[in-house]
Amino acid sequence: MATLAQWVEGARPRTLPTALSPVIAGTGAAIGQGVVAPGRAVLALVVAVSLMIGVNYANDYSDGIRGTDDERVGPLRLVGSRLAAPSTVRAAALASLAVAGLAGLTLVSLTQQWWLIAVGVACIAAAWFYTGGSHPYGYLGLGEIAVFVFYGLVGVLGTVYTQSGPPGALAVVAAIGVGMLTSAVLVANNLRDIPTDTAVGKRTLAVFLGDRDTRRLYAALMLLPFLLSAGAGVRSWPMLLALLAVPFAVVPVRDVLRGVEGTALIRVLAQTGVLLLAWSVLTAVGLAVGRFV
Repeated sequence: MATLAQWVEGARPRTLPTALSPVIAGTGAAIGQGVVAPGRAVLALVVAVSLMIGVNYANDYSDGIRGTDDERVGPLRLVGSRLAAPSTVRAAALASLAVAGLAGLTLVSLTQQWWLIAVGVACIAAAWFYTGGSHPYGYLGLGEIAVFVFYGLVGVLGTVYTQSGPPGALAVVAAIGVGMLTSAVLVANNLRDIPTDTAVGKRTLAVFLGDRDTRRLYAALMLLPFLLSAGAGVRSWPMLLALLAVPFAVVPVRDVLRGVEGTALIRVLAQTGVLLLAWSVLTAVGLAVGRFV
């Protein structure tokens, strides 16, 4: 039976920045539009964190019952390690997704934008069918696209919309940047797993591209958000604050381009999450301060 610490590890807390970042960036954009809505920001955060935990447990369950995680280099998987019954992990995934759904419904009721229910359903479906179902899209090289859409565009712009209404151009820049950096987190994860994923027939984008091109993709996803920040700074100079996060990109990009493998990529994964969070916080500050300059 898994311990509490193992359940926490199974939730993959290293991926927490992927849940925090879109809400932080979106809230900064809402403040920049003149609205401060802490209650709605907290609800958006509950949605994002619950979805993250739900998708991680759902992946643990689905990959575990397929045998994909039997030989694994990365973080602990509960089903693959035989520490928890598949049904228990599945229940944990569904419970987390249910919390996200309830928080989302509460947020929708406050905004009266009922069409957002369809967006929420799409988010929950994307979380489950990433590795779940008979034709998981994560096995078809579509994971990074889904991450870009749901953790970048939907996460940031949805947070803005539920707090202050339709987002502006700078919020879109933030959403694209968060989406790219969140995709970089997944690319780093899948780069590490190319050998094992290939062996079990899991066709991630990294498997399709191969080792060399996956490393190039990772570097591009890490660096392009800074070009976006520089471009946005022409319109609103506080957006240049995000460039202060450049030092956080140096080591992981260097290591990936130099060819680190295996467990060394676990460190890269964590460093990528730190960069994502730093860029998002600085961008949020830039968006908020931009209202006053």
